[in-house]
Amino acid sequence: MISSAIGLASGGYCWFLLRHFQLGAADFNWAIWVAQDLLAHRNPYLRPGQLYPLPVAIFGLPFAWTRPEIAAGVFYGFSSALLALGLSRRGYHFLLVFLAYPYWSGLMAGQWTPLIMASAFFPFLLPTTLVKPQLGLPVFLTRARRRGIAACMIVIAVSLAVMPPWPMLWIAQLAHYNRFVPLLVWPGPLLLLALLRYRDRDAVLLLLAACMPQRLFYDGFLLWLIPKTRREIVWTVFLSWVVGIWRWYHIPHSWPEVGRWTVVFIYLPMLVVVLCRRKYPAATTSKY
Repeated sequence: MISSAIGLASGGYCWFLLRHFQLGAADFNWAIWVAQDLLAHRNPYLRPGQLYPLPVAIFGLPFAWTRPEIAAGVFYGFSSALLALGLSRRGYHFLLVFLAYPYWSGLMAGQWTPLIMASAFFPFLLPTTLVKPQLGLPVFLTRARRRGIAACMIVIAVSLAVMPPWPMLWIAQLAHYNRFVPLLVWPGPLLLLALLRYRDRDAVLLLLAACMPQRLFYDGFLLWLIPKTRREIVWTVFLSWVVGIWRWYHIPHSWPEVGRWTVVFIYLPMLVVVLCRRKYPAATTSKY
């Protein structure tokens, strides 16, 4: 019931914002356009700015004939409901992660992070990690199970059967991806201290995420797979809103500027969580 309520509320609010600001489906537009292009026998990568791998079409296909803002609302609401279901199985205090600023930043942009996070709990969702590899790879390498890996292989095989040259076409587009890499933005090198806890997969997740190219604050929501206690969640959520307040009053002038605020108020607090916690069995050996 709680997961359904979260899904309905977040989906409805996402739809309202996108409709109010006339943004269509925001970032989810690209999934819909890939599906529509394939249905019309067009090359999706002739569309300027198309940076998503072809498997994204699987998620856009059910919404190919839907109004964009409705599609994004349903998508974000469903993603949030699945994430809430997975989190609540570990304990209801984990639902506090929905208060983190990156979640709300993603809600206003129809983002994929909640669904990618949900794949950490449900193997059948692991193919979502193929949609945004820069976010999906840390989850795949730290949370993948056999059924999820098999599902990913099937999706890749189907995508290659539909359009064999798509990997090369996609790679050719990546030069247009505006980005920052947390590890390379000062004080990002401090994140290498996560190697001190290399046996903890949360530390591995943090370090892998820090090595991935990212764009805006919503990508950092992935890191809320790391906190385990109520205190860890509350403090990391609280600090994330420093970024939210800053963003409200300030328009970033460069990607390194976005990266610096992301590192200081999202990544470094997670590093403190990893380094300061005692050894929790749930953090290193649990199967979820």
